[in-house]
Amino acid sequence: MDLDGGGSVVISGKMPPENGGNHQLNTNPNRFFFHHLLRAVLLFTMVTLTCVVVYQASASPFRFLPKYLYSFSSRAKNSTTQESEELGLEQVLKRAAMSDKTVIITTLNEAWIEPDSIFDLFLESFKIGNDTLWLLKHLVVVCLDRKAFDYCLRTHLNCYFLTTEGVDFAGEAHFMTPDYLLMMWRRIDFLRNVLEIGYNFVFTDADIMWLRNPFPHFYSDTNFQISCDNFKGNPSDVNNAPNGGFNYAKSSNQTIEFYKFWYNARESYPRKHDQDVLNKIKYDPLIKETIGLEIKFLDTAYFGGFCQPSKDLNLVCTMHANCCAGLDNKIHDLKILLRDWRNYLSLLENVRKSRPPVWSVPQSCGPRSFHQHTPRKKNGNTRK
Repeated sequence: MDLDGGGSVVISGKMPPENGGNHQLNTNPNRFFFHHLLRAVLLFTMVTLTCVVVYQASASPFRFLPKYLYSFSSRAKNSTTQESEELGLEQVLKRAAMSDKTVIITTLNEAWIEPDSIFDLFLESFKIGNDTLWLLKHLVVVCLDRKAFDYCLRTHLNCYFLTTEGVDFAGEAHFMTPDYLLMMWRRIDFLRNVLEIGYNFVFTDADIMWLRNPFPHFYSDTNFQISCDNFKGNPSDVNNAPNGGFNYAKSSNQTIEFYKFWYNARESYPRKHDQDVLNKIKYDPLIKETIGLEIKFLDTAYFGGFCQPSKDLNLVCTMHANCCAGLDNKIHDLKILLRDWRNYLSLLENVRKSRPPVWSVPQSCGPRSFHQHTPRKKNGNTRK
């Protein structure tokens, strides 16, 4: 059908009869009316569909991204089914995984992506660390709000958007506030899901600097090992003080059941965060005798922090801004830590080995930071 209005128009599907060799147009007025009505209906339909597509694209600009880069939420009102969410997560994990199905996982929110903030320092540590740059391709960034997710996509990392209905995780979650506790327990539940899908993970807070490849220093005889605020010398001693900001878990029936036990234990210890609850349940004989899991605690000589710094820069793999309250305090001391590390790298090898420098941190961090910090002021150059 010709919709341009030029030349002969055939409405019935048959050519008009010949009369003296001339083709004449059928001038039936009813057919003319039907033809123009049909054109108007088609034009209206096309315009309407175009407007709908444009509106939906502007309302949700990520709608046409590959599904594994889009937002997945198990509890959002308009979420996909749980099966669809797990499929999306599995795609992200598969893309990021090492050959043995191990990934590195961190969490991110808007408060930690401001220019010159925690996440910039975190990524910088991988770039200047010893044999750590290649690990970035195995990093999965679990984003807790839309701005963090948008920023993550621009960094070309492996990004996953995890939301919780009715909770805004965009701002700084101050220690032991309701939002802080909810964030910590949401994290434990998410990590259990990763294990159930069949992936191993190293979970790391973004305020941990990766200075050396840690994998050669993990224990080979356990499926769950965790860093310490204070290490007493024996990796099997449950009196070590664990820190949930850094741990290595291998997918197994034991670790899956352990994470379920850990998560459910929050009901027995209300208003406690995941680390406090772990300090309670680590003594429970059920973990070793029923679940069949032995927890190993990582030596602070390799996996240190501001609570108990690694003393030898020739050994340190990671340094955590633990025992520290307030983003500004963390940022201040982590910048100094990276400066110390660069100074160490600038030394001749024989000097590094014979006379390694010592850390000049913590300074703003430490026990006093829990009483002397104020909420961070909004950076006027916040990333969009």
